[in-house]
Amino acid sequence: MSRPVPVPTELSRPFWEAARRGELVVPHCPGCGLRFFVPEPACPGCMSQDWRYAPSAGLGTVYSVTVVHRAPGPGFATPFALTVVDLDGGGSLLSHVDAGDPDDVVIGMRVRVEFRALDDEIALPYFVPENTH
Repeated sequence: MSRPVPVPTELSRPFWEAARRGELVVPHCPGCGLRFFVPEPACPGCMSQDWRYAPSAGLGTVYSVTVVHRAPGPGFATPFALTVVDLDGGGSLLSHVDAGDPDDVVIGMRVRVEFRALDDEIALPYFVPENTH
């Protein structure tokens, strides 16, 4: 059984296109400087609709982590570490961290983004410990 594949929306399409190229981008509001995720019609900081995607280096720190033992739906292999990653440069993402053993993922761990192709159109960003190659 395969994992569910995200379906891009008008707002998220540039995110998925960048991920397919192996690039991480996050919504950025030039008006107030906020980087945020998930993409919304208006910036959650100042309500401006004039935000755009900005590149991220894909480096960050695990802010919170939980190990999921019961799959949220078909196609998810358990257990896995579900985290909130605070990105260097601003913004945060809810994502998986693959450190081998999910119990090895800890708050404060430095991580970097990698991408896994789910099909020809969608590559899923996930994180690994920063010091792995």
